[in-house]
Amino acid sequence: MSVAVFKDDRKATYLNAEGADRPLLSPIPDDVLHRARMYRLGRLRAQMARDDVAALLLYDPVNIRYAFDCSNMQVWTAHNPMRYALILADGPAIMFEFKSCEHLNIGLPGIDEIRTAITYMFMARGDKAESYTEDWANEIADLVKTHGGGNKRLAADKLDTFACQALASRGITVVEGTPLTEVARAIKSDDEIALMRWTIRVCEAGMARIYDHSTPGVTERELWAHLHFENARSGGDWLETKLLTAGPNTNPWYKECSDRPVQAGEMISFDTDMIGPYGYCADLSRSWVCGYGPMNDTQKRLYATALDQINHNLTLVQPGLEFAEFNAKSWRIPEQHVDYRYSLAAHGVGMADEWPVIPLHVDWDNRSMSGRLEPGMVVCIESLIGEAGSEFDQTGNAGSGYGKRLGAP
Repeated sequence: MSVAVFKDDRKATYLNAEGADRPLLSPIPDDVLHRARMYRLGRLRAQMARDDVAALLLYDPVNIRYAFDCSNMQVWTAHNPMRYALILADGPAIMFEFKSCEHLNIGLPGIDEIRTAITYMFMARGDKAESYTEDWANEIADLVKTHGGGNKRLAADKLDTFACQALASRGITVVEGTPLTEVARAIKSDDEIALMRWTIRVCEAGMARIYDHSTPGVTERELWAHLHFENARSGGDWLETKLLTAGPNTNPWYKECSDRPVQAGEMISFDTDMIGPYGYCADLSRSWVCGYGPMNDTQKRLYATALDQINHNLTLVQPGLEFAEFNAKSWRIPEQHVDYRYSLAAHGVGMADEWPVIPLHVDWDNRSMSGRLEPGMVVCIESLIGEAGSEFDQTGNAGSGYGKRLGAP
């Protein structure tokens, strides 16, 4: 495996060709992936039992990936409800796949049955959508009644109002399924951690490519494309945002990358939000100076402040810590940075940014979520330090700079 190193000229170089001239090849053994798949499905089934639901209906492609590890057209089906999964508490796990794509699920160990999805969305059915909704509801309701043992509670993560009404008219009680899936996904197995570490390795290779091309005159979009390239060729999926900017575009944060050329000495800052190999998220942020020169005094001060926040809050992350206690003990942002703050202090991460979310102390109030950090959770520690009136207004980590798994080194 290659790693990026920095020579005296501060330009990244690779120790060998892997990751530079060809894709990274995953070293993860098949048995690790198999165990991770079965663990995830088991987590969902266990949470279903605790919530006393007869079935779990999944439309969110990230939840489907978590349950079955099938990844067909995930971005497209995130906004087009064309495929779905149904897990029966006392029955089979069924994948309802987009027509003509059924074969893509063959061999996945968690799937007991593959059926063709019934699509009821207006784009596909137009003025005949209602009749397809009836067909869809008949099939789902029949499965719940057949395998539910009298329990007619169905948890669903994303479901249109008219679909809920169709199920209700058939005696099915639809309950919110997102809390179920978020809580299930929050606790990672050792095998999941191995998969996440590989995604981070690919992300690091992508970041090294960005660094290699951080020369004056390059545009923000050109730099961002290097992360897309490395992720795609090494088996990853997509980037959830376009958060790479430089110089004046970094403040206020959340501007998307543009065609503005980056100038020598400007700070380049980015948040990867990368859904990589195996469907896991690498939510890493970095900042450095264009042209490989040293930071100026303002950049050093802002960067050091961001590191202070990260290092302080990392020491708090321990199993059993209540979110409220984390907030009470967390690093306090100096007044001059408050207006440019990131609203989160920490959040979970797995196949995407996940529950829980702990606000920055400035934004903590009596409606902030309750709960505690638990063994097996993976959390990202946030930092964003900026201020008005500075040529280089923002530096540090816009997003999750460092992650930690509870109960592990």
